[in-house]
Order: sequence, then C-alpha cells, then structure tokens
Amino acid sequence: MRRITVIILSLFLLGSAGAFTSKAIATVGNKDSQIILRAGSDSSLKGEAEHFTGSVRIDPLFPINNSAHLIGGIVSFEPGARSAWHIHLTGQYLIVTEGVGRTQVWGGPIMEIKAGDVIWCPPGVKHWHGASPTSRMTHIAFITEALDGKNVEWLEQVTDNQYNGKDII
Repeated sequence: MRRITVIILSLFLLGSAGAFTSKAIATVGNKDSQIILRAGSDSSLKGEAEHFTGSVRIDPLFPINNSAHLIGGIVSFEPGARSAWHIHLTGQYLIVTEGVGRTQVWGGPIMEIKAGDVIWCPPGVKHWHGASPTSRMTHIAFITEALDGKNVEWLEQVTDNQYNGKDII
C-alpha cells in the first residue's frame, strides 16, 4: 500500500501553483506519445500568504495541456497551516497521504481527515482544508479541472476562531 501511495504521489496541485514551467506545458501539449514528467523537475513552491495561513509547500505534479485540462500537486501543511476559503469551479478530489488535518465546508462542522482519506468537494462549494493544530498533513490535490484556464476562486482567510471551531458559520 505504501508503494502505491508513493507511486500516486509521484503524479499531482492546489490551484495557487499555476507556476508550472512553460516548457513542461509545451512538451506535454505537443507530443503524440507518452511523456514522463520526472520527479523534482519542477521546483517546490511556497504557499502564497494571500491563499494560505502558516507554512505550506506545493509540489507541482502535472500541468494543464492541450488535451487534458487537469492539474495536480502535492500540498504539505505544517501544524496549524491551512488554505483560505475557496471554491473549485469543477470540483476537486483530495487524497490525504500523511498526517492529520481538518476540512470544513461553509456552514458545516469541522471534519478531521487523515492518511488514506479521500475528500470530494463538489463544484462551487466554499471550503478550506489544512493540517490539525498538532500534526502536519500532506494531500494530493487531485485532478482539479480548469475552466477557462482557472481552477480555483480564492476567498477570505480562515480566521483562527473558525479554524478552532469557536465561530459558528
């Protein structure tokens, strides 16, 4: 199972990591044969402060290309780190690969997520996700389809009170 997880991890981004190299996009989009995007060929990105609270690292896995309008990446959150509220125009799967985290949809309870969990967030649903206060969490932001070149709409930051379940939303 661990080997399968490693293989899957070697495949995948959260929407703010749209900084894939144009070379990779051109290579994938212009070939008729199978392409291997080598591990480590794209640099890790720091989660932007306007979209994340705390320490977040994004490792791009594959870019949008001419035939597949999908992107993916591995997102690692240190304890207490989290995304801002956001929506995905076409929905998003998350596969938690390590640690313990939290997720919440607007108006719903905070849910604990852990390694092995798969989360589906339907199109247009306002939500956030991140690490628990005491554990780091890594997930694959898996197969987020872009619509008109955009796959996420970022909203306001998750407040500390919201993250800690003290504000009812």
